[in-house]
Amino acid sequence: MALRHTAGFWPVVFALVGNIAVTAIKFFAAIISGSSSMFSEAAHSLADTLNQMLLLIGLRRSLKKANTTFAYGYGRERFFWALISACGIFFVGAGITAYKGVMSFIEPHPIEFTPIIFVVLFLSFAIEYYTFLNAERNLRRSFPAVDWAERMRLADPATLAVYLEDAVAVIGVLIAAASITISYYSGKTAWDAGGSIVISILLGMVALTLIVKNRSFLLGRAMPRELQEDIIDFLTSDAAIEKVIDFKSSMIGFGAYRIKCEVEFNGSAIFDEAYQQSSLRDQYEEVKNDYEAFKRFTVDYADRIPRLMGKKIDEIEGALRKRFPAVRHIDIEIN
Repeated sequence: MALRHTAGFWPVVFALVGNIAVTAIKFFAAIISGSSSMFSEAAHSLADTLNQMLLLIGLRRSLKKANTTFAYGYGRERFFWALISACGIFFVGAGITAYKGVMSFIEPHPIEFTPIIFVVLFLSFAIEYYTFLNAERNLRRSFPAVDWAERMRLADPATLAVYLEDAVAVIGVLIAAASITISYYSGKTAWDAGGSIVISILLGMVALTLIVKNRSFLLGRAMPRELQEDIIDFLTSDAAIEKVIDFKSSMIGFGAYRIKCEVEFNGSAIFDEAYQQSSLRDQYEEVKNDYEAFKRFTVDYADRIPRLMGKKIDEIEGALRKRFPAVRHIDIEIN
């Protein structure tokens, strides 16, 4: 699969380009104004930019082909880099922002109020809101028939990271604008410092959400229960399978799974398939009075059934992959 067709690629690219521009103008405004909230917003945007670079690295590396060292491929790499990105949001984005806010409470500095601050905030809001809408459209397009809570659960970590980061960025711009305005009219810089701390709390919540989600992916979270039930129903719909036992699954990449299960074969169905081309009664007549012929028949039977069961498993696995493309690796054992 090409990188540009990978889930989450375009939302990350749009967010990365937007955040590079936003970071530059926010730092410019923070330097000329001395605003704690504006500095927090600049640090936030810088963290977002670095994090989206990490997400792109993860998306690219997740497409590497399987080899002898990693037989199931590199699909989980995207979760590793997304986890590093989430830690970056927590320590760089939320950490620096909280530190700046606390220090502004302890050692308040006057804020230079200039129109450029609000020009920068307006431009930042427009850019962040555009990238947020792009991530939202991507989520709606990927999961059109579910509510937002379910979309959050099913979303790929890259798109979800962009969506949540940009949501906080849009809210953060509004908080920064409000705190700077209140500080200006009240003459108290504590409002500006408080805005910085509120932004850091929001960033921390986003980071923890993404850390928990990517942790579950890295641990090999099982496929959704609905998909598991559909696969089991598909297996048992074959006349040769009586029961599916000990079904297990794990995620090996976003939307890609490995499954393992044991099955009990229907002996009658296997027997009928083994002798569908010949009359068992005719064979019985041939061997009923000849012990050596009977031994040859039993040896042939003992050889034929395992081969037939192996062939049947291959057929079932092929049909399963065709019916459920998300299942990449299948391990069916006979109970």
